[in-house]
Amino acid sequence: MTPSINVAKHNKISYTVHEYAQSESCEAYGLEAAIKMAVPEEQVFKTLVVCLDSKELVVGVIPISSMLSMKLIAKACQVKKASMANKVDVERSTGYVLGGVSPLGQKKALRTFIDPSAKNYGSIYVSAGRRGLEIELSPDDLQTLTQAKFVKLCQ
Repeated sequence: MTPSINVAKHNKISYTVHEYAQSESCEAYGLEAAIKMAVPEEQVFKTLVVCLDSKELVVGVIPISSMLSMKLIAKACQVKKASMANKVDVERSTGYVLGGVSPLGQKKALRTFIDPSAKNYGSIYVSAGRRGLEIELSPDDLQTLTQAKFVKLCQ
């Protein structure tokens, strides 16, 4: 069990865990997950940690087939600039390694934003806290568990 799965279990939400053999050489973790689980790319979401100009770290949850707009996440956070957080800060604040960062069960719960395209599906897939491990849950349950806001994050 990962902290991510423990959060879902503790809150008694409906979820399914999916495990697949992750290739050591692959760096497109989300795409690999979609292919190996045979689900549409638009239904698999990546968890990106962003550093605001205020130095606060926040999370953007977007489809793996999309690119995060730094302007849109900065606007959602009411700051001028945002950039991708560095690896050390991401791992220290979330407790997860890159490619396995989950929006759930982070060591330090970060403010979270979910792209509204998640609402197009009854369930979405996000990292369960380890490479090769995904948790499938409803977008509304993810929003409730992370206290996230649905905000347009992709151009």
